[in-house]
Amino acid sequence: MVCGLGWLAATGTASAHGGSLAGGGRESLTIPTWLFLSTGGAAVGASFLLASFVTDRTFVERIHNWGRPLSGGFEGILRLAGQLVGLGGLAAVFVVGFFGPTNARTNLAILLVWVGWWAGLAMTTYLVGNSWATLNPFKTLAKLLPSLNRSYPARVGSWPAVGGLLVLVWVEVVSPLADQPRLLASVVAGYTVLTIAGALVFGPDDWFAHADPVERVFRYYGRFAPIGRDEDGLRLRLPGMDLSTPRLVDGPDEVAFVVALLWVTTYDGLVTTPAWRDLTTPTVDAGVPPHLLYPVALGLGFAGFLGVYRLAVRLSRDMSDTYLAPAVLAQRFAPPLVAIAVGYHFAHYLGYFLVLAPSLAVALTSPFADPAVVPTIDLPAWFGAVALASVIVGHLVAIWVAHAAAYDLFPARLQAIRSQYPFIAVMVFYTMTSLWVVSQPEVALPHL
Repeated sequence: MVCGLGWLAATGTASAHGGSLAGGGRESLTIPTWLFLSTGGAAVGASFLLASFVTDRTFVERIHNWGRPLSGGFEGILRLAGQLVGLGGLAAVFVVGFFGPTNARTNLAILLVWVGWWAGLAMTTYLVGNSWATLNPFKTLAKLLPSLNRSYPARVGSWPAVGGLLVLVWVEVVSPLADQPRLLASVVAGYTVLTIAGALVFGPDDWFAHADPVERVFRYYGRFAPIGRDEDGLRLRLPGMDLSTPRLVDGPDEVAFVVALLWVTTYDGLVTTPAWRDLTTPTVDAGVPPHLLYPVALGLGFAGFLGVYRLAVRLSRDMSDTYLAPAVLAQRFAPPLVAIAVGYHFAHYLGYFLVLAPSLAVALTSPFADPAVVPTIDLPAWFGAVALASVIVGHLVAIWVAHAAAYDLFPARLQAIRSQYPFIAVMVFYTMTSLWVVSQPEVALPHL
């Protein structure tokens, strides 16, 4: 497995997230960057002041408890249909990936994975609800096969999912998965074998609950969505409000996964900025292998994001003068970070999805055709403002969810407000970082 990943990292020219399909999607700002970033940071700070001093516990509880039950009479039929669709999509990736057109712009496997799944389906997960829980073909296959049902080691927890997410993003960034259909199909086949093997040993329920990184990404994205599931079935709720649920994140491993999810959404935008190219060029010229540079930066960035968050937890405990352990605060205030990751994912992929959606539609109707002209959509010049707004909205939701969690944790209002000071500082830092990445022109992945 390690040798295979190393071979992937050394093969060809990379294009993160299929970016070569649609071309550069970001453009330079026409206003000073410092003004733009400070305005975004100020908006987050102002929203904290508004949430702290205008709302009270009764209002917060009313907002978070609002919901409507949804009819679930057709759930069985929809579940079966979703499982068949998921299996059909996986089969299409294998068949068309190995035997279809070699042109990435017309190959259904490429378009289905990057445009349909990672862009389109992921967006519907946090905008509507988590359908991947049903569509997941790996889980469907695993449940059809016998299992050894070995006890999943509790001490391992979700750390395999943390490492798996970082490895998947690294492979995605440094290898030409968006340009070579055969390579993409091979990687999906390897992931299928690894996932099915894990589910066969530990059982599908434990494996997909703890170790599978993709299942966990969609699960957290789904907690942001307006449609979710509780003990009574499907329920309509306000977007993001379910992120304040107690014990949604339970343990340092799950805290690390949420931080990793936030970091990787920043990382794959960061490595296509001119600043990254200019910063790393002297290092590469000095003889550092580019294929070593990218995973090292991925690991160090994750450690930095996690370290900043843990520092905020310690400062929050000191400022709130609470008996609660730092681990409790870390687990309770981690879910709001999912809202930030959602905002950045939407900013990063909405335009990409809209541009290439016609190409995906054509490939679905004629999967083995290789047309000379591939239909795309030209987005208007103002569309970049949508991406910037989504980053801000994601952070504003995160502020509100953290505010609600603080009210739930601390009995005194001022104690709850003081506990948020370090987290607000961290969120302003995350906001300005995300806005800076989105505001930069997109360049080809350097040195690869």
